[in-house]
Order: sequence, then structure tokens, then C-alpha cells
Amino acid sequence: MKKILMIELILMFIILSCSMEDNSYSSSGTITGVDTRECACCGGYFIDIDNYTYRFDVLPNNSSLDLTNAEFPVNVKLDWHPDPDACIGDEIIIERIAKR
Repeated sequence: MKKILMIELILMFIILSCSMEDNSYSSSGTITGVDTRECACCGGYFIDIDNYTYRFDVLPNNSSLDLTNAEFPVNVKLDWHPDPDACIGDEIIIERIAKR
């Protein structure tokens, strides 16, 4: 009985000590479409996050999301931050993104 308990404890310790990659994202949002306005600071895509509409120009290089022929809206989870060089003020930079 003691051997079984000891084996279970060792296995539990091994399982708990294994580090798993954190796949949680900071936000969820909905890409609603292309910004077709014609102005100096327009273009890119519209995305709704927490009841506010932002815009972004590009997806991260490691993204498997393809918006070229996407049917909008596209529900996503993402990590992002405001663009420090924003022209209008609603631009964001997406660090990581995936479909929900």
C-alpha cells in the first residue's frame, strides 16, 4: 500500500512540475471588415474589442489567420496594444491572434 501511495505521489509531483505553455490571450474580439475609407490615415481592418472599434493594418508574421478572402465577422482571441505612432488614434498593433 505504501509503495502505491509513494508511486502516486511521485507521479503527481512529476505532472505538476511540468511546465505547460500559456495559451491564454488577453482579449477577445471580432474583426468586422475592411476599412475602405479613402483618407491619409485610413485602411486596414476594423476590430471590435470590449465595445470599442479599433483598426489594425497587419497581422503578426506567425499568424495563420488569412483575411484576404475571409467572410466577416471573424471572432478572434488576441494580444494587442495601442499603436504608439497612431495617425487617427484608433490603431492597434496585434502581437498574437487566433480564431475563436
